[in-house]
Amino acid sequence: MNYHQEEEIAGKAYDARLMRRLLKYLTPYKLYVVISIILLLLISALQLAGPYLTKIAIDRYIVTQNISGLSRIALIFVAVLVLTFFLRYLQIYIMQFVGQKVMFDIRMKLFSHLQEMSLSFFDRNPVGRLITRLTNDVEVLNEMLTSGVIAIFGDIFSLIGIVIVMLWLDFTLALVSFAILPLLIYATIFFRQKMRKSYRAIRTRLARINAFLQESIVGISIIQIFNREKKNFGRFKGLNHYYLEACLQSIFYHAIFHPLVEIIGSVAIALIVWYGGGQILNDVLTFGALVAFIQYVHRFYDPIRDLSEKYTIMQAAMASSERIFKLLDTQVEVKDPELPLSMSTIQGKIEFREVWFAYNDKEDVLCDISFCVQPGERVAIVGATGAGKTSIISLLARFYDPQKGKILIDGRDIRDFRQKELRRCLGIVQQDVFLFSGTIEDNIKLGEDEIDLMQVEESARYVNADKFIKKLPQGYQEEVHERGSLLSVGQKQLLSFARVLVFDPKI
Repeated sequence: MNYHQEEEIAGKAYDARLMRRLLKYLTPYKLYVVISIILLLLISALQLAGPYLTKIAIDRYIVTQNISGLSRIALIFVAVLVLTFFLRYLQIYIMQFVGQKVMFDIRMKLFSHLQEMSLSFFDRNPVGRLITRLTNDVEVLNEMLTSGVIAIFGDIFSLIGIVIVMLWLDFTLALVSFAILPLLIYATIFFRQKMRKSYRAIRTRLARINAFLQESIVGISIIQIFNREKKNFGRFKGLNHYYLEACLQSIFYHAIFHPLVEIIGSVAIALIVWYGGGQILNDVLTFGALVAFIQYVHRFYDPIRDLSEKYTIMQAAMASSERIFKLLDTQVEVKDPELPLSMSTIQGKIEFREVWFAYNDKEDVLCDISFCVQPGERVAIVGATGAGKTSIISLLARFYDPQKGKILIDGRDIRDFRQKELRRCLGIVQQDVFLFSGTIEDNIKLGEDEIDLMQVEESARYVNADKFIKKLPQGYQEEVHERGSLLSVGQKQLLSFARVLVFDPKI
């Protein structure tokens, strides 16, 4: 089983080019984003008030035993907490709303783009990888939008505010508490590099699992026919274990980093207690200021821990966005002409004129093929396996374009027609019949509103499919399970005949 070419995108923590493209998706919701940023700034300011209120309570009212003043401070403190709660709730709700809307927009754009891609694109890209783009990678972007890029404003503002307040309360004690910062910065950089490698391994190995699962589920009948369950299980076990190792490595670094930050923060508090306690004994510092300093240091390290998490989120988002934009930037190989010709009056004459075609550059499938089929004429194309019979039909429907030569309908190059109009004129029954989830009627008319039930029944009756359909409990409204698993191969083939006839193609 071939997983095609693995995408080894590590992802930067910040890429200005990618960020600009991502932020364009926020443009329709910029008012919500601005409100969210304002709320974050207000929340950060309110969080700065808590330790200072504690200082006032101790120095002005507890020391002087002023109960009424202490009660007022307590009420103010409670009011600040309640207001912070409601602002936090509102900010989280707004950003989650924006994140979900942006995810919806990106998924719609991705799905629309995928439907326009040529079959050669799907030949090169496993289904599992494409599903990962529309699900996992889009979800990572949601995490960045809701908990990453906007929340950074709040963390940075909190850090700046805490530094200013600490320097204002006691400049020397603030410098003592900041003495431990170089160690924290070094630890953050070191573990950031380790976590970056770990994240890259996780993404690559998850993509391999998704591709393997997709192949195994789609090909389960072949696996069971040839008794390959045990071997297949062994291969999945290996991939799963490989993925587990990457996840455990990431957990290991996270498990070390967070306690390490706690220890560094505790050392900073110990320095504050040692130096600040001496200042109190010398009547240079009040006890309330020392308690406020300890609380501010606790709050100082919280945004730093958050910023380290934001780094991981941003790195994941940059990698996912690069994958998504790489998919969106993939050009459609088979394009419609700028000024398409109409097919409303075609007769149905088909001509292949000196056509050369290859799926890749290594081997030609069709070499200098020329033939002509007149309207109403029946032609059987016979050849060995791999001779190019299916390729001829694929070229006629413009699933691919030939490297050389022309394919003509009524003397006009099919590249001069709009693809949708061209395929609307062709009736093709493929070897592998695909049925969608839905009713029998839905699978015959494929959601075409202009086709009524009477036309569906007529086409089914013409190909003798109505006999088995009428025996079904719900008839034409019988639900077809995924890929028509409860229908026989012959029954699915009859439905594919009826599907072609009901659209009444000209060719």
